[in-house]
Amino acid sequence: MSLIRRSNVFDPFSLDLWDPFQGFPFGSGGVGSLFPRVSSDPETAAFAGARIDWKETPEAHVFKADVPGLRKEEVKVEVEDGNVLQISGERSKEQEEKSDKWHRVERSSGKFLRRFRLPENAKTEQIKASMENGVLTVTVPKEEVKKPEVKPVQITG
Repeated sequence: MSLIRRSNVFDPFSLDLWDPFQGFPFGSGGVGSLFPRVSSDPETAAFAGARIDWKETPEAHVFKADVPGLRKEEVKVEVEDGNVLQISGERSKEQEEKSDKWHRVERSSGKFLRRFRLPENAKTEQIKASMENGVLTVTVPKEEVKKPEVKPVQITG
């Protein structure tokens, strides 16, 4: 797993778009598709819908991605343009032998790519990522919010 920082010209269409049909059996991946297409790139289609949870704690933003069967070397965590977290990777197809007879193929393969615009309080230079039991955890620390000092005012009268 590698953490790469890069900066490109901002592309307003590069972030994930809301898909009203995501998760439905017919999905946006085509008629009869069980795996909705999250990306317009056919190379990033079937596995593109890698499910990712994003929660905010008082100390950090925490992203958890289900990437079963992938090794940490097959997953990339990058920061683009200073505040866009990008998680990507690829699951290869299983090698087919001429003597093999497949009865069913349900596991997805292909590339996945997800992007998240981080809030201003994210400390992108301190991002940590780890992977355990097929779950990638990316922790983005937050800057401490300084509470304004409250000074009592003397009431005269």
